[in-house]
Amino acid sequence: MHPVDMDKIATWPTRVTAFLTAHSRELRADRPELLRLINDLQPDEVVIAEKIDRISRLPLDEAERLVAAIRDKGAKLAVPGIVDLSELTKTANGVARVVLGSVQDLLLRVALQIARDDYEDRRERQRQGIELAKAEGRYSGRKADTKVHERVIALRTAGRSIADTAQLAGCSPSQVKRVWAEHTKGGTQR
Repeated sequence: MHPVDMDKIATWPTRVTAFLTAHSRELRADRPELLRLINDLQPDEVVIAEKIDRISRLPLDEAERLVAAIRDKGAKLAVPGIVDLSELTKTANGVARVVLGSVQDLLLRVALQIARDDYEDRRERQRQGIELAKAEGRYSGRKADTKVHERVIALRTAGRSIADTAQLAGCSPSQVKRVWAEHTKGGTQR
């Protein structure tokens, strides 16, 4: 994610109440920081996403539920590059209002689906590249972080729980389990 330009933000005609730093690897609707942001939203606030994929790369139905959660709080989602027809919709009447609202929803749905398709295409190309590199003997995977492994083994040996070990070692609980299983498979620990 690009760094936040605080000088530019200072010129905005509104107050910034929170920042959410998104990690593009995250593909879950239940990200704690995102849920906190949505929970803290007040009516008429605006969630500005750098790009649509910073909000969601989830399948379309899940992404729409996420956007609906933002809208249900009375807030608006703004994404640079996606046409915003909300001001026109407010002033329109009758059929024009319905059409403008529908077009706005359609644009958002298309952008969400494109973000998902792009994510899936990149994952598939990555998988194909890895498969090809393995077949040619040029791929061996990511190298293990031996310092993290040593911390995990030391903490687990000292009797720490998986959750405590993960937090203290700076890794995920699944990595703690994997490292510990490899270590105990060697036969020296319980």
